[in-house]
Amino acid sequence: MVQFVWEFIAREDKVPEFERHYSNTGAWAQLFQKNRGFLGTELLRDTENTRRYVTIDRWDSFEAHVAMRARFAKEYEELDRRCELLTELERRIGAFEVP
Repeated sequence: MVQFVWEFIAREDKVPEFERHYSNTGAWAQLFQKNRGFLGTELLRDTENTRRYVTIDRWDSFEAHVAMRARFAKEYEELDRRCELLTELERRIGAFEVP
């Protein structure tokens, strides 16, 4: 299993919309579910900075994630463009697996 970790700072006036899109049932999870190998997503909110979030997207393999990006490239890019309006910062922390 591989986990992709992202950090975000939501725009102050877009927090509810950000949470809807990035939740475990949101737009990103719905897109990922179209491809085999997706195991789920988790949205975590920082307790000290309530506009700061981390998402953890779990896949059964790195290859499954790559396949989703290729298969749904157009939908991914379109959703990414729409969601850029919800954040002040978006940063990929990395892809992690249990050693």
